[in-house]
Amino acid sequence: MGYESTLLTQDIIVEKLVTVHYFEYTSKFYFPGETHDFWEFLYVDKGEVTVHTDDSCHVLKSGDIIFHKPMEFHNVVANGIVAPNLVVVAFECHSPAMAYFEKKILRVSDSEKNLLASIISEALDAFSSPLNDPYLNRLERREGASFGAEQMIKLSLERMLIQFYRKGATDWARVRPTSSIKEQTDLDILNKVIMYLEANINKDVTMKDVCRDNQVSSSFLQKLFRQRKGTGVIEYYHKMKIDMAKRYIREDTYNFTEISELLGYSSIHYFSRYFKKVTGMTPSEYATSVKNRSEISRERLSSLP
Repeated sequence: MGYESTLLTQDIIVEKLVTVHYFEYTSKFYFPGETHDFWEFLYVDKGEVTVHTDDSCHVLKSGDIIFHKPMEFHNVVANGIVAPNLVVVAFECHSPAMAYFEKKILRVSDSEKNLLASIISEALDAFSSPLNDPYLNRLERREGASFGAEQMIKLSLERMLIQFYRKGATDWARVRPTSSIKEQTDLDILNKVIMYLEANINKDVTMKDVCRDNQVSSSFLQKLFRQRKGTGVIEYYHKMKIDMAKRYIREDTYNFTEISELLGYSSIHYFSRYFKKVTGMTPSEYATSVKNRSEISRERLSSLP
């Protein structure tokens, strides 16, 4: 019996890597701006920065990532208080699906943080160029780099883009274009509420609490979260809790009962039940399944500048 091969579809293909950076700037950092004919993203690993683009201004906090399409002007300004750490990656990609990332600001999940860490780790291996040089315009290959290091960068970058697209493309396609002023206002509200949820991750806040403390209506906030995050406010809040729980489990700092208490769950039973609802695994099963990944992640994160 003969076999017929299947040519695999590739929806996002990163063709070339331009630069990879990990910056540790001072609180007074100011970059006047630039325009170039390739894609770039900026991820805030620590602190806060303001980014101006062609027609808008955005305040990005730790955990935010912004994408700049080719020929879009962009600059970066620190807030004068906290010294920011930034990941900046520039690359060439002409896949039609990249239209999704135009003018996009997204929150980075634990999974995507691991992919960013992989990109940085493999870049340190693959290239001798210092990743903290803001004037770097060409990557120099390192002699004796690990087998497949450059390909690992490509795969991690493509996987991260695909994950972002999968999480938000459906909702994005339904959202009507709005003015840049309204978009900025909505984004400010969204970021404010997310910061509120992060600050109260050790509690058990309700939708009523969120609306009262942030002076916003429930219907508006639910619509905003479903448009921008693809989920409701409280669902997003509990997903944040489980992401934090997974981090605690990987770090092996607390036992399950302590994690449950740290995250404001009324009992270990309720915590375990909700953990399985979100991840499909019990905390014990998750701890076993990520042991190898945890060790790898720690090694790669420890190599960050």
